[in-house]
Amino acid sequence: MFPEKTIVFNLIALFICTCAFADGTITGTVKFEGTAPHSRLIHMDADPVCYAVNKGNVHSQAIILGDNNTLKDAFVYIKSGLTVYKSAQLIGPAVIDQAGCNYNPHVIGVLVGQKVKFLNPDGTLHNVHAMCQINPEFNAAMPDFRKELTVSFDKSEFMFPIRCDVHPWMQAWMAVMPHPFFAVTGPDGKFEIKNVPAGTYTIEAWHEKLDSKTVTVIVKDGMAQRIDFTFSGPK
Repeated sequence: MFPEKTIVFNLIALFICTCAFADGTITGTVKFEGTAPHSRLIHMDADPVCYAVNKGNVHSQAIILGDNNTLKDAFVYIKSGLTVYKSAQLIGPAVIDQAGCNYNPHVIGVLVGQKVKFLNPDGTLHNVHAMCQINPEFNAAMPDFRKELTVSFDKSEFMFPIRCDVHPWMQAWMAVMPHPFFAVTGPDGKFEIKNVPAGTYTIEAWHEKLDSKTVTVIVKDGMAQRIDFTFSGPK
């Protein structure tokens, strides 16, 4: 056999073996069914900096729908069924920006022990009030000169609010997860959870106003499994 053909054959064999034992993927879309709820207008007149940045035209982040009623900021994760899996390597901190006197992202998942960096580019006073129940609750002031605040959470804890007591409309939601198998939907309602070991799992989609829904899914090596969720009406 020619050397070139041997190399090609080995590469193909390696690719087949890799695919055969590759972890699976869970994908899907989250949608809202029914009449879209009214989006509340936020009045920022109390803080001239916030008002000037947004020109007074900001709506609540609680329920955001995209084209075809796709639902933003749904948190989709493996709720149960995990036994053994590779721990995710903490590459860097998660970032929550307070630009424009709103939290971005509005919903976020982080890993236990992962650093979380809060940014304050607004030139006005914010404060980060993490209303944890399992991890220690904290309330840290961020005056206009304090541009960054870095914290971490040592225990897993599902969905607690983070608020700014200075600006009552500012609220985000955080889940401190013991595993990396979670995703947050964008405006297109799509999510993707990669590198899932083969197994049978309960997958939950959570939304701050629309409660939660669960489904059972079987993941096979090297396969993509699609599941969709549909919510209707605030709880």
